Amino acid sequence: MKNSEPLLPFYEFIATNVTVGIHAVDLSGKTIIYNTKMKEIEGFHFDELADRSVIEMFSFRQHESTLMRVLQTGKKEVNVKQTYWNKNGHEITTINDTFPLYVENKLIGAIEFARDITSLEKLVYQPLRRYGEPLTFDMITAVSDSMRQVIANAKKAAAVKLPVLLIGESGTGKDLVAEGIHHAASTDPEAFVTLVSRRSAQSVLDKLQELLQDDKPYTFFFERIDFLSLDIQEQLLEVLQSLPQSKYMLIGSVGSDPITLIAEDKLSKSLYYFFATMAISIPNLTDRKEDILPFVDDYFNRHQERFASNVTELSPDVQDLFLQYDWPGNLKELELLLDETVSFMTTESTVTSDLLPMHFRFKVQQQGVSNHEPEFFMFQQQNDVMPLDAYLREAESYYVQNVLNLYEGNITKAATALGMSRQNLQYRIRKIKNSL
Repeated sequence: MKNSEPLLPFYEFIATNVTVGIHAVDLSGKTIIYNTKMKEIEGFHFDELADRSVIEMFSFRQHESTLMRVLQTGKKEVNVKQTYWNKNGHEITTINDTFPLYVENKLIGAIEFARDITSLEKLVYQPLRRYGEPLTFDMITAVSDSMRQVIANAKKAAAVKLPVLLIGESGTGKDLVAEGIHHAASTDPEAFVTLVSRRSAQSVLDKLQELLQDDKPYTFFFERIDFLSLDIQEQLLEVLQSLPQSKYMLIGSVGSDPITLIAEDKLSKSLYYFFATMAISIPNLTDRKEDILPFVDDYFNRHQERFASNVTELSPDVQDLFLQYDWPGNLKELELLLDETVSFMTTESTVTSDLLPMHFRFKVQQQGVSNHEPEFFMFQQQNDVMPLDAYLREAESYYVQNVLNLYEGNITKAATALGMSRQNLQYRIRKIKNSL
């Protein structure tokens, strides 16, 4: 374009008012463009970013910045979900389209367009919370002996108001147990506060200090303290030890065996001993499969009451399938699957195998559950048939993306679940993105 100067006001208006976040960087990662919507999402002003690399400004969980990755590869990345923490210490989730910028075949930078889906993520990834009810122990499905013991121990913790450590993998329901403890220990439903941890999370301490100024008997749930740096963990311990024990209910959680975390320098031994006055291990869903079908029944009952749904049951073959599947994403994966399945049902009252999402069928197939009919993995309508190559490409793309979502973008864990090497998975992801 020979003379773009007359268009500059239009470009400026678009950048300022568009509802998509725009962030452009040069080859060094220095910010060149940072629009109003991106400021809303991330909380920074352009002046704060102008002289710093994007890596200095953000903490990315499990994977690096898409902007920096595109700078390194010179290849576009579209529809990439990224979870990280903004300036204010809030966890945010965006869907990013990121492109390399070339001038005369020379890479000069990268530009990212971000769609904020934080609110949607919070809605989807908080089991039961959508129903607007307090999460009491009565709402937690506990048929198995192991979960009955979890609830019994949690009730004891609530009665004596001692610090509690909840131990369990992602998706097992640590947040449900924590809130159940709160409602058993407190008469104020609004006094439950979750403080989401992350490495070097000064914001956790800042938020805690701010809330302590209220002089209100809060229940503080420190989610995943093993995500905090050891330095921040020690500072947190100092604050917690200064609090009157009888006034606050203090709950922490970790994602795996705390002794292993201590050995790996991911958990402070002193902070562990503080919380471990009562340690409650929440078993994986695959180790308490007696809870699966009762949870499904509870889900359908809540869904009927809230949304006047017609869905009331699983077909016998789907029940068998659910009981044989390993549920690597635990309770969270089960509820997300039910959400997705029910959302596409209209007049049906029974969830049959043909109504289950395609990505779940592929996961089941890969796991080797074999008690289903051959047509279980096929489309059910004649007009759904597509060429096999196109079907396989679409299925692989959808399946890989859902596995990545399940493991929050962690390539190593996703590759292990998929039974392939990290390098092989990265190659497949690049191949899928290049075909878009």
